[in-house]
Amino acid sequence: MKKLGALIFDVDGTLAETERDGHRVAFNRAFAAKGLGWMWTVQQYGKLLDVAGGKERIAYYADRFMPNFRSPTDMNTFASELHALKQDFYRQLVLDGSIGLRPGIRRLIQDARESGVKLAIATTSSVGSVMTLLQTALDMNSPEWFDLIAAGDIVPAKKPAPDIYLHVIRELELNPETCLVVEDSQQGLRSATAAGLKTVVTWNDYTRGQEFRSAALVIDGLGDAENPFQVTGGKARDLIGDATFFDLDLAQRLME
Repeated sequence: MKKLGALIFDVDGTLAETERDGHRVAFNRAFAAKGLGWMWTVQQYGKLLDVAGGKERIAYYADRFMPNFRSPTDMNTFASELHALKQDFYRQLVLDGSIGLRPGIRRLIQDARESGVKLAIATTSSVGSVMTLLQTALDMNSPEWFDLIAAGDIVPAKKPAPDIYLHVIRELELNPETCLVVEDSQQGLRSATAAGLKTVVTWNDYTRGQEFRSAALVIDGLGDAENPFQVTGGKARDLIGDATFFDLDLAQRLME
């Protein structure tokens, strides 16, 4: 029987509901600050999430939906500068306490630490955004709890490419067969699966209804004793037994 060796977490939509009320709001504030007249609605932003990476999302939107827009600099520079401004607004939202962890996240991370299970993060979000969220929503010292935080442009190809997960495996010298990924989206699932990693999907309002056929388990969140999870799919769903929330015991069962 394989023993669980590492938990690897995505961030946006997985650790916290950051997309709708965090990143989207910050993008809109950056657009307003620059006088662009752009506004991403909740529904529209959900569709734009198919484009991985904030800078890439800006460039895609300008190209597809703003045909008359003329960038004051080359698009890469424009998108990078606008994204940096957006990051400032996002960090302020987090610091203001507008974004908290999803249920069960703190519990699972603390249990993993106490049990000697390695912890890592694999995300397309920027390092600064990740650090601010961890230090504000989890614990000021929580970045030190992770053996590796792989974020932003650390690899050339973003999700759904497997590069970010392959980077984590390589850097921590992990056996993929003893790792479990926690993701929230089809893109994240495709990325982890392509890297040979078993994945639990905790969907949210933006990713509800996406196709998660290759996931080991599909749930509406990690849950806790007071708020049991809802199991909606997964190859290993028959292994959950009488579990009502996701913990290390259930994670170990998935290793089997």
